[in-house]
Amino acid sequence: MPGHAIDTRIASALVEAAIAAPSMHNAQPWRFRLLRAEGALHVRADPARRMPLADPDDRGLHLGCGAALCNLRTAAADAGWEAVVTLLPDPRDPGLLAAVRLAGREHPDSALARLYPAVRRRHTSRSPFEAREVPPAVRATLQDAARREDARLVFPGDWHARELLELVHDAEGRDATDPGRLKELEHWTRRGTEAQTATDGVPEYAFGPGERRGHAPVRDFAGRRPVTGREAVAFEETPHLAVLCTTGDRPADWLRAGQAMERVLLTATLGGLSTALTSEALEWSDLRWAVRDPEAPVGHPQMVLRLGYGPRGAATPRRPVADVLDIG
Repeated sequence: MPGHAIDTRIASALVEAAIAAPSMHNAQPWRFRLLRAEGALHVRADPARRMPLADPDDRGLHLGCGAALCNLRTAAADAGWEAVVTLLPDPRDPGLLAAVRLAGREHPDSALARLYPAVRRRHTSRSPFEAREVPPAVRATLQDAARREDARLVFPGDWHARELLELVHDAEGRDATDPGRLKELEHWTRRGTEAQTATDGVPEYAFGPGERRGHAPVRDFAGRRPVTGREAVAFEETPHLAVLCTTGDRPADWLRAGQAMERVLLTATLGGLSTALTSEALEWSDLRWAVRDPEAPVGHPQMVLRLGYGPRGAATPRRPVADVLDIG
C-alpha cells in the first residue's frame, strides 16, 4: 500500500508513545521494526518476555502489544497522520503482530488524537479509591471507547461484582501456593536499589499500600515479603469494576482487546479517573470462564478494570526506544 515514508525520527516518536502502554507485570513484551523500503513499522512479540505459567497461551502478551499499538495509533493521529493497521499480516510469522503504515494527512483519527495527552499520564493506581460512583455519562463514554475498537465494556451489577471479587481472591489464594507462579511474579518485581535503575518490571515504589483488612482489589506485588515504610490502609469495600469482552477469543481478538483496553484507560485518564487492571482470575482457565457476564454469555472476558476517583499511580520504568526499535 503506498503511503508516507516512515523515517527513523517518526518511527522513534511513535514507538516512544507505544511503550508507555501497560503490560502484564510491566514485562513490555514488544519489539518494533522499521522497514524503510516498505514504508512500514512492524509490531512484534518479544518471546523472551513470555510468562509460561501465568500466560501460557500468550493472551496477556497480545493484550499488552495491542495496548502499545493503540498508543502508537494515538501518537500518529496526534501528529496528523492516518495510520493504517493490518493485524497478523503474515500467517507464516506469528510473532509479527501488526504492520502499520501512514496513509497521509487527509483523514487522521481526531477522536484518537484527543486522547494523546493521556498516553503518558496513564499509570496503574494501586491505592484506595473514593467510594463515590462513576457517573452514568462517564460509563457510557468508556463503553463507547471500547466499541470503537470492536470490544464491549460491561459494568457488572452488585451480584456479579461481588462474584468477581471472590474470583480474584480465589486466584490470589492459588497463586500464593503455586511455587512456579510465585517465582515468575518475583522475576518481574524490582526491590531496593534495583527499583531505582530498572527498565522493566514493577518497582517497590509502585506497589501501593497494603490492605489493612486482608484483601485488596489489586495485585499485591510485595507478596509476603515486607516493604520498608509501606503503610497498611483500608481499600474501598465495593470497588467499581468493568469487564472488557470480545466476541472471539483468538490472537486477533486479543490484539483488538488490547487496543480497546488502552483506549478505555486513556479515555478514563482524560476524564479524571484513576485506573488499574485486575487480571488474576483471568490467568486461571476455569476462573476466567466464571468471569463472563451472566447476561451476555457469548462474550469472552479479556480484562477486568478497576476504575474510580483516587490517587494517580506511580510511573513504572520503560525500556529505552533504542532497545526495542530495530531499523531495517
